[in-house]
Amino acid sequence: MGSVASATRPTSDRAREALFSSLTSEFGEFSGVNFLDLFGGSGAIGFEALSRGATIVHIVERDLEAIRTIEKNFELVKKCSPIGKFQQFSMSAERFLSSAPKEKYHIVYIDPPYEMDNSEVETVITKLHNAQFLRDGAMIALERLARGSEFNWPEAFIAARERKYGAARIYYGNYAP
Repeated sequence: MGSVASATRPTSDRAREALFSSLTSEFGEFSGVNFLDLFGGSGAIGFEALSRGATIVHIVERDLEAIRTIEKNFELVKKCSPIGKFQQFSMSAERFLSSAPKEKYHIVYIDPPYEMDNSEVETVITKLHNAQFLRDGAMIALERLARGSEFNWPEAFIAARERKYGAARIYYGNYAP
């Protein structure tokens, strides 16, 4: 997918394939799906959703080097195939979630820095609910360090499953307000 900013920690190919396999089994085709990638890094996850037919993809990233990488990668992606609507938000996830929702999302992928404490991640997820960013039945996919402490879903979310892929663990939660 082109260059990857040194500020990013890309999701492994194996984990990305498994993530989209899980999401496809849950949602079927991505046509009509609104996808939010918080802590976007290189944008690879959001661009994968675009390439699979997502109608809207929003990527949130605050790191300047990562933002440049997202812009370069978007130029590559849009040359390859027709894509849905894409928008990048150059700001922190917290700031993005403090504004009025741009859309209501079916799928939210969250890959914060591994050093971010689980309680901070729970706050981010709670903001998705409180600020009404999610459609009923939405799914959250959260990537964390596999050997880190167990993640507990905040109220309004039900743990669906979790999978380990090398150094990463992806937690899936369903939005059930």
